[in-house]
This record gives sequence, structure tokens and C-alpha cells, in this order.
Amino acid sequence: MIDHILSLLIAIPLLGAAAVAIWPAHRPENFRLIALIALVLELLTCVLLYFSFDNATPGHQLSEVVDWITLPIGTLGIVSIDYAVAVDGISFPLVLLAVIVLFAGVISSWNITQKARAYFALYLLLTGSVIGCFLAQDFFLFYLFFEFMLLPMYFLIGLWGGPRREYAALKFFIYTFLGSLLILIVMIGLYLSVIDPLETARIVGILGMEDAVHPDLISQIQQWLIDGKIAPEQIVHTFRFAYLADPGNYIPGSLLNTTSEYFVANTHLRLLAFWFLFIGFAVKLPVAPFHTWLPDAHVEAPTPISVVLAGILLKIGGYGFIRIVDGFFPAEALYSAMPLAVLGMISIIYGGFNALGQSDLKKMIAYSSVSHMGFVLLGIAAFTAEGINGAIYQMVSHGILSAMLFLLTGVIYDRTHDRRIDHYRGLIGAMPKYTILTGIAFFASLGLPGFSGFIGELFTLMGAFQSEALPVWIPALSTLGIVLAAAYFLWTYQRMFFGTFWYKNGDSHVLTDLTKREVAMLIPLAFLAVLLGILPGILFNMTGPTVEAWLEGLK
Repeated sequence: MIDHILSLLIAIPLLGAAAVAIWPAHRPENFRLIALIALVLELLTCVLLYFSFDNATPGHQLSEVVDWITLPIGTLGIVSIDYAVAVDGISFPLVLLAVIVLFAGVISSWNITQKARAYFALYLLLTGSVIGCFLAQDFFLFYLFFEFMLLPMYFLIGLWGGPRREYAALKFFIYTFLGSLLILIVMIGLYLSVIDPLETARIVGILGMEDAVHPDLISQIQQWLIDGKIAPEQIVHTFRFAYLADPGNYIPGSLLNTTSEYFVANTHLRLLAFWFLFIGFAVKLPVAPFHTWLPDAHVEAPTPISVVLAGILLKIGGYGFIRIVDGFFPAEALYSAMPLAVLGMISIIYGGFNALGQSDLKKMIAYSSVSHMGFVLLGIAAFTAEGINGAIYQMVSHGILSAMLFLLTGVIYDRTHDRRIDHYRGLIGAMPKYTILTGIAFFASLGLPGFSGFIGELFTLMGAFQSEALPVWIPALSTLGIVLAAAYFLWTYQRMFFGTFWYKNGDSHVLTDLTKREVAMLIPLAFLAVLLGILPGILFNMTGPTVEAWLEGLK
């Protein structure tokens, strides 16, 4: 099972979705039970994966590669698409985060009874797609999973959301789909420009099917490519990440060759491709000004889907920046480091001020996500080990904390159907357990030392201050985001939980404290926020060797 453990992580939720779809009973509890079993199996598989993962190994581990599509197309060469999955220190923490948050989302979905079969089937399809994104090592495979997420998320918002759910779902779909089209354009350009050196060596006859790959083989094929010794119909094109990241695999004279002289409107084609990819993933992160779909989606989405959206889907944008944007276009990323960092800084400050001005609790948390994910972009733009490690840490920390925040918002909304901050006062008396857990989530999110949020923001700022590519004023101004976070979280906490107990709209007796199910959702997330704040080495030991090797490979 260890040999195919990554495929199992993808298959479990997809098989669960099929089971929900064909299950004969119509009772909602049967469908949610199947979903819960699927996520429990995912957790158990992740535990096994955790003990199989070697922190000291910087490269890919537990790799699975299967030839999926091979198609000769004449003088255009041979299309080669592989089912290739693996984990390393960059992707593995995000896989763990995804499974934890998706598990919390299933428990939060326990009260879903309307169209339960469709809901849990879509939820499990979304789960498989998200996990697939983090595991894929082939751009075509990654793009399939990336695009497939759109469909279940669109319906989960559009069918089970709030009063303006159709508008929010359509806006989410349009923004993400347009971003995906930009990614698709670059993906095709990369495919036309890159060869698979091993498969090409087999086609030209210098490597047999059973022969061992000697160290000089790839450099030999790359030299043959430069010398024009390989006929166009013998070239095997590829989408594999490992080959796309190696400049030696680019065909001389191709569109995206590192030495090409193709320009569009006085902009080098590789730089234009870099910005296409950046915008495609910036929509998902999201980066201001590509963020405007997020508040609407969060406000209208049901609580479990807000949890998944903030806790996981935004992280695919950050992961895409590291793995694909910087991985395939490192020179262009370094050249554009300052504008990227400025966009990160703008997101931090803009999101903070918007969060400060909100009266809707859910919208406040949505804008805080824009601000906190700005630190991720700042850390990535720094191009330092501290910055990249901090960015990954911030993604994991924000995933845990945003999931907790939206679950807490859902608790009070389920009781009152009211999210107005100024409609509550003195909740500490009526809901003491709720008050304590909200305090943990707020203080962790504002970056209080001892919690995970502090570590992520500290390291992204340290990386930005030490970066040779960035002026000091960018991280200096970005620290304003920490001040704003303290302002909006503490102000909200003071208004809602202290003073004389009061609820504006209706019967205050509905404001009962947390149930056992709600405690079961929230306590593990609170524990992780504290654990990662006290023992950050749990994550840094995982990410550090891979990030060091990754940065070295970009030079």
C-alpha cells in the first residue's frame, strides 16, 4: 500500500463520491456517514504517510509515474502526458492541512439535509481535486485537478449558499475560470517548448527500455537538441514539472526558451508568460486587485464551504506561485520581485483596513484572509529561505485559523441567522466555551507570540527584510498589517463578548454554548494553532531541506 499511498489519497474521496451517488437509501445521515468515513480514511492514510516521509530528503518522495497518454503527431513530435504524483517538503505540509480542514468541514456539514446526496458527493469530488493539485507532478494533471475544483465549488455555493448565492457562485466561477485560461495558454506554450529527455533518448535509440539511465544521458540529449541532431518528429514533448524547470530541456528557438527573442508589445514572451501565470494564481490566492470575488463567495457560501475555501483553496494559489510560477520562470520572478512584493504589501494593508471597517463578522474574516495571504506573496517575492519557509508556514497557519474562524462564525449564525458584530454584547456570560475558543482564534490570527500566526508572519517579514531584491520600506510598511489585525480582532472581541449580555434581534435564549460536535470541530484546530506556535520545528524540519534545494536549483 505504501507504494501507491498517494494515489490512495486521491482515490478515497473519489470512490466515496461514487458511493454517495449510487447509494440506494435516501436518508441524509447515510450520505454524510459515507463522507465522514472517507475523510477518516484520508486522515489515517495521512498518518501513515507522515511516518513514511523523510524530513531530511529534499527531493520528491513516494513518487508514482505511469505513462498515461502517448500520441505521435507527425512533425510536431510526440505528446507525452504522465500520471505523475509525489510529495516533498513544499507540498506535504499542505496535503496534511487539506485533509485536516476537509475533515473539519465534513463535521461542520452534519446539519446539511437539503439535497444531501448531491452535497456530499460534490464535497468529496472537491476533496479529491484539492489533494490531487498538491500531489500532481505533471502540469496537465495539475491543471485537470485545478479546473475540476471549479465545478463542485460552483454548485456548493450556488445551491446551498445565502440569498445572493447565484451571484457569488457565478462571480467565483468567472474570476477563477478566466485565471485558468491564462494558465492554460502558458501551459501549452511550455509544452511546445520542452522535451522529455529520457523518452526522447528512447525514441532516438540511445536508451533501451530496460537500460539504466547513466548520469550523462540527459546532458547528452540536451546537447543533441542544441546541435540539431534530433528530428522534430522524434522529440517527445512533456508536461512534467521536473523537465519544465530545467532550462536545458527547452528546444532552441522555441517560444519560451530562456534565450528566445520573442517579444509581444516590447515585452519578452517569457516575462509575459510569467505574468499570465501570476495573474492566474493571484486570483486564487487572492491578491488585490484580483480578490473581489472572495468576500461575496465567503458571505454567501455555507459555513463548511467557507471553511474549505479559506482553509485550502486559497493555498493552491500560493502553492502555484512557488511550484509553477517561480519554479518555471525564476529569472522573471526575481526580475519582478519588487512589483510582486508591492502587491503583497497592498493586499496586507488594504485587506486590513477593509476588515476594520466591516460590521458583518464573516466579511471581516474574509478581508482578514486577503491581508494574511498578502504575507504569503511577500515571503515568496523575497526569494530567501526565511521568506519561502515563512510563506509555507503562513499558509498552513492561516488554513488552520481561518477554518476555525469560519466555524466559529457558523456556530453563532446557526443559532441566530445574524452575523452583525454590533448585534451582540456580553457573550462571555452566555457562551463561555465559545468565548474562549474565539479568543484563541482571534489572538492567534493577530499574530500573538505563542501561536502559529506569529511564526508565519515573523519569518515572511524576516525573509523580506533580508532579501537583496527588495527595498526595506516594503516589509516595513507591511508590518502595518499586524497592527490592523490587532485592531479589528480586538475591537470585535471587545464589542461582542464583554459588557452586559445583550442580543438585538430576537430571543437571547437561542444563544446556547457549544455542543459536543462543535467542540470536536474546534478543539483540534485550537490545539494545532498552539502546538505550531510553540514547536514551529514540526513544520520547518519538513520544509527547510526542500526549500534550500529548491532555491539552489533556481540559481
